[in-house]
Amino acid sequence: MPDSCELTILMPCLNEVRTLAVCIRKAHGFLERNAIAGEVVIADNGSTDGSQQIAETLGARVVHVAEPGYGSALRGGFGAAMGRYVIMGDSDDSYDFSRLEPFLAKLREGYDVVLGNRFAGGIARGAMPPLHRFFGNPLLTLLGRILYQSPSRDFCCGLRGFRRDAVLALDLDAPGMEFALEMIVKATIAHLRITEVPTTLSPDGRGRPPHLRTWRDGWRSLRFFLLLSPRGLFLYPGLAILAFGVVCFAVLVGGDRHIGAVTFAEHSFLIGCAAIVIGVQAVAFWVFAKIAAMDQGLLPPDPGFERMRKRASVELGSAVGGALILCGFGGDLAGLAYWGSISFGPVERSFLIRLIGTANMLMILGFQVLYSSFLVYLLGYVGEKANRRSSWKPSSHPVHLELERR
Repeated sequence: MPDSCELTILMPCLNEVRTLAVCIRKAHGFLERNAIAGEVVIADNGSTDGSQQIAETLGARVVHVAEPGYGSALRGGFGAAMGRYVIMGDSDDSYDFSRLEPFLAKLREGYDVVLGNRFAGGIARGAMPPLHRFFGNPLLTLLGRILYQSPSRDFCCGLRGFRRDAVLALDLDAPGMEFALEMIVKATIAHLRITEVPTTLSPDGRGRPPHLRTWRDGWRSLRFFLLLSPRGLFLYPGLAILAFGVVCFAVLVGGDRHIGAVTFAEHSFLIGCAAIVIGVQAVAFWVFAKIAAMDQGLLPPDPGFERMRKRASVELGSAVGGALILCGFGGDLAGLAYWGSISFGPVERSFLIRLIGTANMLMILGFQVLYSSFLVYLLGYVGEKANRRSSWKPSSHPVHLELERR
């Protein structure tokens, strides 16, 4: 079977006794009708309703997955699958396993991942809650297309096919419902060939609430999107906030500005200073997250970023940060001297607030740059050390053998 099996039809299962049999029969019928060398695998996640016995009776292979979660069950099924291709789908009879020809045809054409598109194929009445259909799924799909330039127009469709070796190489590890998003995101980042085909969604036949929890799983999906997109989480918002702060600072540092009956004074000026500080820190967080994600293999290497990182040495960061700190400290001394020149009496508020606000902003930026340069250096050092450890192999020297034994 491992040498001749072309297709594994994989279904995650957790107490699907009411619908599992019909799904397995449809899958077997598809394989027999099209003369495909294949198998049906049930990745059971701890069913207690007899689903395993039904699957075995109908000729499906049951893989027991102890770790709970939709993603955990699918990962266990991927590892056990014997087919060159895998088509996965829920075992609640919401997807039609007897009509998988478009998926297999695209896989045979050479695509690595073939995604179902329920919005193109049709969603039956009652098959998807309105909140998911008109808000949740479109929002997650839009974010995925913006943040990752993915071709998918239905990120959450559970019916999809792929080359088994290509997806195993992605090192997917999300345990829950966000696993479906992780597959698309990492496949896009890895530049796999991705396409999609229309598919239909029918009301499930469970007779009980689904395992999906709208707000919990929606938040976990959004969190996952942001985890793998430092640009979307840190860089773009940081640059926008920084630009806003720079405009406010440049316009108001020389004095108040009047637009009609509205006066923008030192209060708005301080908001601009705060925005500059927040924006710079967000960009710094992008650098930290980018380094950590690349070191852990969550993002592919970025030659342009690495060149920028090498030029921005800890020495350069220390020099720039130190200069900003000195400028800020000098501004505070100038403010103190000005106050002393009038015998520490009442002072014109607008001027002194702008002076001290600018000085303190420069000082904060200086410490941000200084400490960020050292943290970037530390992250690089830790990453290089980890790489050396992973590539080091002990020799047959007695000392090495004794250390390995210990």
